[in-house]
Amino acid sequence: MSKVRVHNLNISLDGFSAGGTVTYDKPIGEASRLFDHFDGRVIWGVHGIGGEAIRADHMLTSAWNQGIGVEIMGRRKFGPQTGPWGDDDWRGWWGDEPPFRTPVVVLTHHERAPIEFENGTVFHFVDAHAAEALEFARGLADGDVRLGGGPTSIREFLQADLVDFMHLVTVPVVVGAGVSIWDGCADLQDRFDVESVTTGSGLTHQLWNRKR
Repeated sequence: MSKVRVHNLNISLDGFSAGGTVTYDKPIGEASRLFDHFDGRVIWGVHGIGGEAIRADHMLTSAWNQGIGVEIMGRRKFGPQTGPWGDDDWRGWWGDEPPFRTPVVVLTHHERAPIEFENGTVFHFVDAHAAEALEFARGLADGDVRLGGGPTSIREFLQADLVDFMHLVTVPVVVGAGVSIWDGCADLQDRFDVESVTTGSGLTHQLWNRKR
């Protein structure tokens, strides 16, 4: 059975992974400082950083795409809209080259026709609970399933006990308010073995592996 994985989920010192309000100008609300350190080139492997030194942060974040066949994301990761879809031509934050290159399941109460891109990314819009969405995603492609966020959708999968692995990155900033994956997840750590690695950048990487 394929694994369900979370990668590169940034968390502030006060426990938040996104701001409370998403807009066209602020894709993660008031929590943009969580991503000041992130070098998006490494999601396709450390070769993407060119001639620069390969640091521990690069090695840990570059596992994002290894063995992944499909992603599941919440609607707010796809765009800032709420309610029924409008008549605009919104196709996600990423323009004509979304980085996924796999099927992507977008969780929404308002289903619509899939959106396809030439690089292999196909967004499917599904109204389903966590277990149903996971079954649908596994039917789209082989390989592991990545939970891409935001924190609300990841929390739903944690509460349903469907997550096998999490890579969480604690960033030394305080956001003050926002959305957390931890609400309603008391005693979650009892289901996982947890390793922590702090790098020279000040980031702390936690690797959560489900106990077998």
